[in-house]
Amino acid sequence: MDILDPQLVLGAYSVGVFPMADARDADGVYWVEPRRRAVLPLDGFHLSRTLRRTIAADRFRVTIDTDFTAMLSLCAESASGRPETWINGGIEDVFVRLHQLGFAHSVECRDGDRLVGGLYGLAIGRAFFGESMVSRATDASKVALAWLVARLRVGGFTLLDCQFQTPHLASLGAVEIPRTAYMALLEAALEGGATTGSADVASGRGAADFGALDRVPAIDSVSAPVAGKDIVQLLAQTS
Repeated sequence: MDILDPQLVLGAYSVGVFPMADARDADGVYWVEPRRRAVLPLDGFHLSRTLRRTIAADRFRVTIDTDFTAMLSLCAESASGRPETWINGGIEDVFVRLHQLGFAHSVECRDGDRLVGGLYGLAIGRAFFGESMVSRATDASKVALAWLVARLRVGGFTLLDCQFQTPHLASLGAVEIPRTAYMALLEAALEGGATTGSADVASGRGAADFGALDRVPAIDSVSAPVAGKDIVQLLAQTS
């Protein structure tokens, strides 16, 4: 099994390249640089009436980085209609390490205590690279993506990379752009450093803050945690 180094992976994403495996049990990875890239403009998320109601009703309990390993494992599992995935052991291992270093994050959706969907990805500078999302309950991945977009907007991110376009992503607002246009967006998003902590934001080095949403007062109370209706309000400002 190839051992991927976190710094190698961070460097690859910074130049528009990312690793994939042929199968879950593949020994190695290959590096991908798509000619056309899917991105989701942060002011262009499509919030349908149905999804708006689902989010506002807090149909799922949404958490951030509470069980990154479980979220990653759920994305790597085979499922009906998706018998094989591109996430092998090497990719799992390096993303767990990147999470420990503060670069990789997860958005988890739970029905009660059961993890039923969500996503994970990598934050560098003002770019977030969405790696994989999964649903084991209707609309769980859509809800997770909505929470992610709201978090990125509040945190000062400028780029949400979705890698490859799909009908599912297109329905939520993702667009496909040429590599040259993507690289221009990436270069602008990476100006100012490769960390994502609030200290970098405060010091003016230009990095975004993945945790900024957690410090935004909720609609009904300055002490209440962010809820679905807060996410809907944030997204409705531009949707």
